[in-house]
Amino acid sequence: MSHLLTISDAVSTHARLTPDKLGSRDSRRSLTYAQWDERASRLAAGMLGLGLAKGDRVAVLAYNCVEWMEIYVALARAGLVAVPLNFRLTAPEIAYILGNCEAGALIAGAEFVDTVDAIGAELGVVRGRCVVVGDAAGAGWIRYEDLVAQARVAGEFPRVNPEEMCALLYTSGTTGKPKGAIRAHAGSTLIALATALEMGFTREDTGLLVMPMCHANSLYFGTTFIHIGATCIIDDRRSFDPEGLVATLAQERVTFTSLVPTHYIMILALPDEVKKRYDVSSVGKLMISSAPARKDTKLAILEYFSNGRLYELYGSTEAGWVTLLRPEEQIVKLGSVGREWAGSGAIRLLDENGQEVADGEVGELFSRTSYVFDGYWKNPEKTAEAFRGEWCSVGDMARRDADGYIWLVDRKSNMIISGGENIYPSEVEGVLGGHPKIKDVAVIGIPHDKWGETVQAVIVLHDGQHADAEEMQAWCRQRLAAFKCPRSVVFIADAEMPRTATGKILHRVLRQRLAPPESVAA
Repeated sequence: MSHLLTISDAVSTHARLTPDKLGSRDSRRSLTYAQWDERASRLAAGMLGLGLAKGDRVAVLAYNCVEWMEIYVALARAGLVAVPLNFRLTAPEIAYILGNCEAGALIAGAEFVDTVDAIGAELGVVRGRCVVVGDAAGAGWIRYEDLVAQARVAGEFPRVNPEEMCALLYTSGTTGKPKGAIRAHAGSTLIALATALEMGFTREDTGLLVMPMCHANSLYFGTTFIHIGATCIIDDRRSFDPEGLVATLAQERVTFTSLVPTHYIMILALPDEVKKRYDVSSVGKLMISSAPARKDTKLAILEYFSNGRLYELYGSTEAGWVTLLRPEEQIVKLGSVGREWAGSGAIRLLDENGQEVADGEVGELFSRTSYVFDGYWKNPEKTAEAFRGEWCSVGDMARRDADGYIWLVDRKSNMIISGGENIYPSEVEGVLGGHPKIKDVAVIGIPHDKWGETVQAVIVLHDGQHADAEEMQAWCRQRLAAFKCPRSVVFIADAEMPRTATGKILHRVLRQRLAPPESVAA
């Protein structure tokens, strides 16, 4: 019977081939592949020793740290399912996911002990199987290092089949309650192989994982580096530190990292004397994703990282990577998310009747990938909504140009319908984003008795800048059809803009916060 290698198999292989090679590290500790393999086996045995059985779900709640790498591999080795939790979640949100996935255990950083303890009786069976990473622990908690040190590896671990679940990835919940996307071992391996093929990674690469380890971006790139036997550096700072990140790139001789536009903007804003202090010539590949980037930002990235080739991807937790804008296309197709990623198969843009739209027209984006998710956990209705046969969609609207490049328009759930006209917030955001005073912007629909909805712009200004609604509206009127222009403008501080762990703006939260309790009169 054929066997598709899992990340557990990959670490074991590299432990035999290159036992002393650095596998992963953060600012506190490092792991050679041999150490990684041994500790993963001990952790796997320790988790099974708590009474867990193959297929049980294990939730993980922690800031970025090298233990994430051990945990992902150990759970795969034990036949257990990783359920990474966003560290920004509140106790009730954590309780919901633990209950929804029927978690059998929880591994949490010491910083989250109080949050977990606040859940109380709702923890259920998890209460006796709470493992803490770090020194602090309350009553009933098992210390992670004790579990690893005291575990005894005896005999074979459960055989894992490719089609079995390796992770349950809960979406950020931008449109409601989070949904658990089921990812199988086969899909995890195939996306890693496709990534290595498309990006040209080798075992000589050193990748810096900056995005939260609970997020698909770091999971998918981290899995890729595990499979090829490269080195993963984990950025374990609690908040983004642009100079600290540049220092890490230089000190670790990093060859690849993946960031969102805001991260790059913060790096580029460092004083010239600070940027010149660090040698970033080792960085050969850079990824930018999760939000559009302006031309001047991309040009500045390429100027600073003079040896870097810039890539831009579009994908989702469910579909994996879907499109890629390659280095030579960055400026000539500015604003596009590119064409199909290797292994993504094909893309279709469909209208409400399931018919393909013509080039230049907007349709819902469906992709057919070799590594697509296996549906939503305990949610057949949402699973059915996500698929048309083999084709998967997460509700993004897009258009294709005559050259086959895909241009994202907006999430279907964010679309504003005003007076019967469809308005895509990203189009208005793109126009406002070009205003020199604006640092960040989100556009939402506000209920209106006459028009159904009207457009409202929520704006963050650059430090030291001042503006009023009339100035912003005048800017839009020169560049947009009248019905697309904001009828109202709200200015907020940067810290007040609600975001997911990866920096995406939560339009739903803004609508809840800013929409009036009753629709306004004409």
